Amino acid sequence: MRAKRFVYNTLLLTIASLVIRAIGLSFQVYLSNKIGPAGIGLFQLIMSVQVLAVTFAVSGIRFAVCRLVSEEIGLDNPTGIRAAVKRCLVYALSFGLTAGAILFFGAYRIGAIWVGDGRTVLSLRILAFSLPLISLSSVMGGYFTAVQRIVKSSSAQIFENLIRIIAVMLLLRLVPLENLEYACAAVSVGNVLGEILSVALIMFLYFLDVRRYGSSKKKHRGMTRRMLNIALPLALSAYARTALGTLQHLLVPKGLQKSGASSEAALAAYGTISGMVLPVVLFPIAIFQSISEMLVPDLTDAQMRGDRALSNRIINRTLSICLFFSIGVFGIFFAYAKDLGFAVYHSAASGNLIRIFAPLVIVMYMDTVTDGMLKGLGQQMQSMTYNILDALLSVIMVYFLLPRYAVTAYVFTIFFTETFNFVLSIRRLSKIADVSIPLRDIALPFICIVGAVNFALLLLRLIGLPLSPVPLVIALHILLTLVLYYIFLRLMSCLTRSDIRRFAALFKL
Repeated sequence: MRAKRFVYNTLLLTIASLVIRAIGLSFQVYLSNKIGPAGIGLFQLIMSVQVLAVTFAVSGIRFAVCRLVSEEIGLDNPTGIRAAVKRCLVYALSFGLTAGAILFFGAYRIGAIWVGDGRTVLSLRILAFSLPLISLSSVMGGYFTAVQRIVKSSSAQIFENLIRIIAVMLLLRLVPLENLEYACAAVSVGNVLGEILSVALIMFLYFLDVRRYGSSKKKHRGMTRRMLNIALPLALSAYARTALGTLQHLLVPKGLQKSGASSEAALAAYGTISGMVLPVVLFPIAIFQSISEMLVPDLTDAQMRGDRALSNRIINRTLSICLFFSIGVFGIFFAYAKDLGFAVYHSAASGNLIRIFAPLVIVMYMDTVTDGMLKGLGQQMQSMTYNILDALLSVIMVYFLLPRYAVTAYVFTIFFTETFNFVLSIRRLSKIADVSIPLRDIALPFICIVGAVNFALLLLRLIGLPLSPVPLVIALHILLTLVLYYIFLRLMSCLTRSDIRRFAALFKL
């Protein structure tokens, strides 16, 4: 029952993540049509700084509150649950206010000098007000994860995104869109309004939910020390990783300018890749993020019981199934890239880049699942090290290669570093488990997706719906391709009935 409830919550988390990503992608499409690739590029620079500020504002507190509340629930100590949340709220608010003050008062130095574009300063000052709110939301999110109330935290995120989109759409009507500084500022104000209402909602839901727990006379000594022991190591590693990632993003437009591109052209190229193409390519990754979380307790339990055979079965079968899905997604992006780019962004350049990045889907998706397996086997420090090395290598390659090879170097850097990370991760996994993926599990899915794409194109052409950059037509082609791909996988015995029955049984109530 516990395993089924965990998977059920993971399914809800996956659905919520897909909904949030769908809303975010739709919003990104709207913004690209309003402010163009250069505007998207400028806003991506602003958000790269915001991500670093958020990392400091949160400072590992989400996982800390989740762990502390889970421990107090296990000890049947309701008073300890409230104490854990209170300690974490104080911690989060302290870091959030500090991060907000640094960003607000340092906006000019950060935007005009470090980023190198004075148009980012106003937006950075506006976004500074969101940092304490984000830190409080992280505490609430960790609490609801610990008490397995996924719907409540997810509803607050969806509500935040909807408010943000509505606010931005209204605010963009009040500013001249050709002025990218004011356009980005309008988007930033919308983000802050979304955070305000989201925090109000999730705090309200928390006070309603925590009433379920009464009080107890059990002591909860050392709560602050326990919190710091969990949060601070996570925070320090996150600082390093995020700082390197932010530095990489700031170096990209500068490197493109050094290669000969104008400031606007550099922002447009950067915005097209980071703000338009990659969100499309990474859209299905929410499924793999949920699967990676789902694997943690199963692998940990098998490892603690010393059942290596069970651990190996979980690892190898999961890798194979995820490989099937990744190859299918690759085939769809590769086959329909041109029309998908036109349908989503009305852009030939974005379609070409979607096709270029399609093969990387397999590496990125498989790496996400491999990271989850490493965490389930107690290898989180190695996984963190690989991510930091990945970020450091990205910075070095961007700094030295972009001034000489421009956009080609940026694309190559993404491919190389993602592959580098995956190779290190799968190599580590192979050392602590018997990883074995049969050649047929690699070759047959490629044959199946090629057949599925061509049959879908043929069938829809016969009924008078040839491929075209019309959203509904593209959606029908993708849906039919997925159905045919699944049928071919079954016919080739890549997916067996026992695989499907075992997975479906987890969701029976």
